Amino acid sequence: MDAATPTTAKPTRLIHLFTDGACSGNPGPGGWAFVLRDLQSGAEKECNGGEPETTNNKMEMLAVIRGLETLKRPCKVTLYSDSSYVGQGISKWMPGWKRNGWRRKVGSKFAELKNADLWQQLDRQLQIHEVTFEHVKGHSGHEENERCDQLAVAAYQQYL
Repeated sequence: MDAATPTTAKPTRLIHLFTDGACSGNPGPGGWAFVLRDLQSGAEKECNGGEPETTNNKMEMLAVIRGLETLKRPCKVTLYSDSSYVGQGISKWMPGWKRNGWRRKVGSKFAELKNADLWQQLDRQLQIHEVTFEHVKGHSGHEENERCDQLAVAAYQQYL
């Protein structure tokens, strides 16, 4: 699946994107993973990767970014993640960060936004795809979330 580019095309493909990130220590070796499911064709794709020194939040974000980047054309995506950080970032915090030059407001001043580069990458993908966030409880038996966790852990174990 090739990466999509911004367009005015109306999303026609319905996609479920399941993601997870994991870290051994925080910071420490980390992994990310996604399972992408095209609801029309039934096609699925799994992918994972990792870094030797990172944080759990970065891995959670990379899982979403890499999953969205995989899509060939604009899609209507339901994102399933156990990361409140990603969910709140997308649904609550991002508009304010964008208004403030990708900085967060602390009192009457502005401070550096952690992971600003990743939030900006995610924002570019949100301009392409119509994304709805659904929070799933981690380690609760949710089949796809458990699979993503297994893939993310396998990705960071190469660095141990």
